[in-house]
Amino acid sequence: MTSTTTAAPTPAREENRAARLITDGMEPRNVIIGVSLGVGLAQNNPITGALWALEAIVFAAVLPMAFIKYGMRKGMWADRHIGQRQRRMILIPVIMALVGLGIGGMLWLDAPTDMVALVVAMLATLAVLLPVTALWKISVHTAVAGGALAMLALTWGPLVWLAYPLVAVIAWSRISLRDHTLAQTIAGAAAGTATAGAVFAALTG
Repeated sequence: MTSTTTAAPTPAREENRAARLITDGMEPRNVIIGVSLGVGLAQNNPITGALWALEAIVFAAVLPMAFIKYGMRKGMWADRHIGQRQRRMILIPVIMALVGLGIGGMLWLDAPTDMVALVVAMLATLAVLLPVTALWKISVHTAVAGGALAMLALTWGPLVWLAYPLVAVIAWSRISLRDHTLAQTIAGAAAGTATAGAVFAALTG
């Protein structure tokens, strides 16, 4: 009679599992969904605002994710986080084009200023990340998270900044998985926070 025992998870394995859950759960698509709804529900008519948020989500999150999944099926990249910097140089312009279409639709349909500013700020952030990515793998995760918190703080008030440590948690997950260095996550957070925050403030102020 034989017996088998299962080794207890090591701290490193537990850490990597936690990092993977954070990286996947706080990926840009999910953060974009959250910030779009956050700004949309702050409109004078929350129902209409939510509908505009849905439009932003389609062009800034759903369609880009559909393209990523298409690329995975075609072997263009290995995972949905697009770990290879060179592959990001293909992806980012496509996402920018999709976001640009979303902005065009919002302007045509006379969307509220805040909702247009939200998507323009996303496009501006991508425009900043693209040339940096050509030379260096700056973190998109922390850029999107930092920018989202900046826009939510401008929408709902400065208390939102208390949630900024979440960006550090996301950065930890990216570093722990060896997808980015500390410098790349800090640069991403700074670029996203400053760009999205400045553009959103300029267009809504």
